[in-house]
Amino acid sequence: MTFFKQLSGRSLPGPEGAPGTDPQTDSGAVIQMDLPVEGIHCAGCVATVEKALLDRPGVLDASVNLATGDGRVRFDPSRVSVEDLVESVERAGYEVRREQVTVGVGGMHCAGCVAGVEKAIRGVQGVAAVDVALATQEARITIVPGVVELGEVARAVEAAGYELQLADAGETAEDLFAKREQEREAESAELMRRFRWGVFLGLPVAVVGHAHLIPGLSGLSHDTMRALWWLSAILTIPIIGYVGRRFFTGAWQQARHGSSNMDTLVAVGTGAAWLYSTAVLVFPGFFPEGTAHPYFEAVAVVITLVVLGQALESRAKGRTSQALRRLMDLRPRTARVLRDGTEVEIPAEEVRHGDVVLVRPGERLPVDGEILEGLSAVDESMVTGESMPVEKGPGDEVVGGTINRSGAFRFRATRVGRETVLAQIVALVRDAQGSKPPIQRTVDRVASVFVPAVMAVAALAFLLWLTLGPEPQLNYAVVVGVTVLVIACPCALGLATPISIMVSVGRAAEHGILIRNGEALQRARRVNTVVLDKTGTVTRGEPALTDLVPRGGLAEGDLLRLAAAAESHSEHPLGKAIVSAARERGLELPGATGFKAEIGGGVEATVDGRVVLVGTEALLERHGVGGEGIRELRDEVETMTGLGKTPVLVAVDGSFAGLLGLADPVKDDSAAVIRALREEGLDVVLLTGDDERTARGVAGEVGIDRVFARVLPEQKAARVRDLQEEGRIVAMVGDGINDAPALAQADVGIAIGSGTDVAMEAADITLMGDSLDGVLKALRLSRATFRNIRQNLVGAFIYNTLGIPVAAGLLYPAFGILLSPVIAGTAMAFSSVTVVTNANRLRRVDV
Repeated sequence: MTFFKQLSGRSLPGPEGAPGTDPQTDSGAVIQMDLPVEGIHCAGCVATVEKALLDRPGVLDASVNLATGDGRVRFDPSRVSVEDLVESVERAGYEVRREQVTVGVGGMHCAGCVAGVEKAIRGVQGVAAVDVALATQEARITIVPGVVELGEVARAVEAAGYELQLADAGETAEDLFAKREQEREAESAELMRRFRWGVFLGLPVAVVGHAHLIPGLSGLSHDTMRALWWLSAILTIPIIGYVGRRFFTGAWQQARHGSSNMDTLVAVGTGAAWLYSTAVLVFPGFFPEGTAHPYFEAVAVVITLVVLGQALESRAKGRTSQALRRLMDLRPRTARVLRDGTEVEIPAEEVRHGDVVLVRPGERLPVDGEILEGLSAVDESMVTGESMPVEKGPGDEVVGGTINRSGAFRFRATRVGRETVLAQIVALVRDAQGSKPPIQRTVDRVASVFVPAVMAVAALAFLLWLTLGPEPQLNYAVVVGVTVLVIACPCALGLATPISIMVSVGRAAEHGILIRNGEALQRARRVNTVVLDKTGTVTRGEPALTDLVPRGGLAEGDLLRLAAAAESHSEHPLGKAIVSAARERGLELPGATGFKAEIGGGVEATVDGRVVLVGTEALLERHGVGGEGIRELRDEVETMTGLGKTPVLVAVDGSFAGLLGLADPVKDDSAAVIRALREEGLDVVLLTGDDERTARGVAGEVGIDRVFARVLPEQKAARVRDLQEEGRIVAMVGDGINDAPALAQADVGIAIGSGTDVAMEAADITLMGDSLDGVLKALRLSRATFRNIRQNLVGAFIYNTLGIPVAAGLLYPAFGILLSPVIAGTAMAFSSVTVVTNANRLRRVDV
């Protein structure tokens, strides 16, 4: 996987031949690199970009190649960064091409690890942005291509004590996910194995450590106890060397690079307790009378409990990715295609554009395409979240991963590999699960200084107890110092937000709701105004027959049959709606001859030897049709118009024959969803380009009071802005294409009814189905998610803010309460498990 070419870090000879020197720099190092600049079309562009770069202090030379668009820059990295250069180009009105890649990160256990990895990656020249997610164990890195390669980033991460897990040649995102899942399962199994050894070895140590509390052992002689303590010392060696080895190796790696994390706290705490206890045994005379008491049981129990906590946490985190796993499992492994006229079975990833794919009843579709022949009902619930199968026939689009429920059919592959809707959904869900809402960035900043602060508190507590504490002071000081270090692990704090985001985004995907990132999810919870586009959002987006009023002795079926036959050659949407209504009623349409269409008027045709006119009243009048029949229905015409319907008049052989009413009907559940939105305290606004009467008719039908009508597409964003200026937090719901400016302007843009054309660019949230119910579910899920995050953060905050002072002995002067390292280890081990378990409750939340 070669993404980038290494150019940075190359020392250039100075004017006197000394490598890496330049008379204009103080650092002695000069970097030359090529920035890929987009939007350069002329010599003026070249001059503008060059000036923007040269205006930056630290840039020694800049030249832009008009033919290639590359900007070659020589600069002093001690004075200016690549990010600064990119910013200069973009301020000048041009773009620097950037690429994003998501890779796994090994060795992370807490929020301190996240901060360390992000710092290491940001330190690599050419990295524009980085987000590291503890819950997914992934880093999303944005780089400037041509400036840095992933190998250099990997070396920087390795130098910080972690591992960047790069993809092997030919590995897909699904392969990487599967590999990471296997690694997580293997890690969980290994941790449980270590825990069992910890129990086996640590149980006798714990018994010895609490012998004074156990009947029959409390009266053992001093020599016997010393022998048992030696046994405890020996038994704790494999506990440290095997059960808890990862803490000590991790702490050493961090120490080598001048940083610290959870491993540091556990290793320093238990290591200090073991060294102190061993010193008590080896040099008993060195310690004051009554202070020579070992704490091997604290070492054994704390390490064993922390390992158990990590094993349970790893297992619980695995459940959070189940939704993504289920999405990936939707695509079948094989496909049956026609090659040279022969049916062959091939791996699904080998299906090519234009291949004819054969699907039998009950099979999943391997890729997206268009049906060539055959009829079937296809279960698209994995895309839309709607359970009812959809009837499909020639010309209809089908989506990979959906299930063919009934007939067999053939379809032509139109989107394969990463182009398919399912692949896009998986990519979006993975990105969203790894993204950080603003609240998480604040937590990360706190966590980055947390471990050093805790070590300082532990040292201070140790000194205070050593100088001011009761006898035996050294014993108390050791217990307090170890307890503070052990209880203060920031795991719960680091997991509180990302684990909830992971579960929520996965749950949303199961309902056909695609959330772009955690920031969108955070904003959605504050929405108080929902703006709905009318056509295709509240309504179905295409006309349908709603009224049928025959006159002149015709039956309803005869009126519709004649009108549909006359319209059978029409391309007008209203004509097609009439024909569709007749066919839905099972009417046989006779042939029509002499077809004529009048733009803006209607059609004329001869059906069964009778002259049929279908259209406006003006059309009928031009053909001499009038009379009482039309006048009698004028009130009904006015009523239809007032309800947003389009009246269509029909005449047969020069006489008025009846009236058809057509409209873009409201979706079945629109009124119910809008009522539910209002019941939850949200203001609902209708926004449409239709005339006021039509808009008011639809608004009245679904229960909306505020209407913006006759709004052009380019004006919709301004209407959203007006609402925002009123102090409203606005969610704009539209089709994701015509409403793109308004979707981008809104605090939360929600694209609805996109079907197989996933409108991800302008919207923060995409609903794969046509139902407005997805809007309600998305907003409810957002609120539930951030309630869950608040619970996690409050719990983690209370745990740390109360746990550390109590561990430091705050309650001892007043109540004589001093926390044991064993209790501290138990609390620390289960704090993160509690957070992950609470986040997993979102999988069952009712939306």
